[in-house]
Amino acid sequence: MERHNRSSLVEFVLLGFPKVGHVRGWLFVLLLLAYLFTICGNMLIFLVIRLDAALHTPMYHFVSVLSVLELWYTATTIPKMLANLLSEKKTISFAGCLLQTYFFHSLGASECYLLTAMAYDRYLAICRPLHYPAIMTPTLCSKMAAGCWTCGFLCPISEVILVSRLPFCGYNEIQHIFCDFPPLLSLACKDTSTNVLVDFAINAFIILITFLFIMVSYGRIIGAVLKIKTAAGRRKAFSTCASHLTVVLIFFGSIIFMYVRLKKSYSLTLDRTLAVVYSVLTPLVNPIIYSLRNKELIKAIKRTVFRKGGRASPTHH
Repeated sequence: MERHNRSSLVEFVLLGFPKVGHVRGWLFVLLLLAYLFTICGNMLIFLVIRLDAALHTPMYHFVSVLSVLELWYTATTIPKMLANLLSEKKTISFAGCLLQTYFFHSLGASECYLLTAMAYDRYLAICRPLHYPAIMTPTLCSKMAAGCWTCGFLCPISEVILVSRLPFCGYNEIQHIFCDFPPLLSLACKDTSTNVLVDFAINAFIILITFLFIMVSYGRIIGAVLKIKTAAGRRKAFSTCASHLTVVLIFFGSIIFMYVRLKKSYSLTLDRTLAVVYSVLTPLVNPIIYSLRNKELIKAIKRTVFRKGGRASPTHH
């Protein structure tokens, strides 16, 4: 009977943003503009870093990888959100829903690992400056970035397999703006305590361990910066970390509350709000944060876009 129930359910209905009514068009425009800005901003940062020799340093290598990751991260969910805002039939296939969930969590886990690698890079640059060039070589940077992607794409496999084996008994409306594990588990007509426990264990390991590592790194960085005697030196050291730390706090602040919890029930309004923060807002503000707070990157953008200025020599942080 369970096999019949599961196989008969071939698609889900993504309710998305319910009760938006007459403001649906405005919401579509805002979301479309946010998506286009995210694409343009992250593409600009990636291309400028790759084209400008002055930015061929480990720190900017990781920033460029983060920009690519954000492009894929938003492509997993936002196009479907836009399509659902225009369509009365807000359906997604069973396989499509599982794939969206898998890629969303894979890319999210990859971002957790990448932000951790960036924190380690800043720790070495500030706390061990003499050893930094010898340790953080281009080969190590490439291996770390590849490791972040690989580990990220391996993490959600067990969760997706467990969800794919659950029976779904007719009711197929997903109370969320995209497919995700919590709303999917709420539709299953079987005890999902094992799924919830596995989700909690994996999410707690990925999110809390990486966040703890980042905070420890920044604790040591702050301790080292406070020992710098000149105010100008302290400002320069802090400026190289402020952008990354801002992104970390926005991203981790929302996903910790969303995914590190041992329960299936949740507040629909709160979860939709948090989902907008980490799936739309964070990728949107990343280019702004990294460009507006980084004079070197601003100069590189001007050199690349407007073809002005000479070729700068590489700088090390």
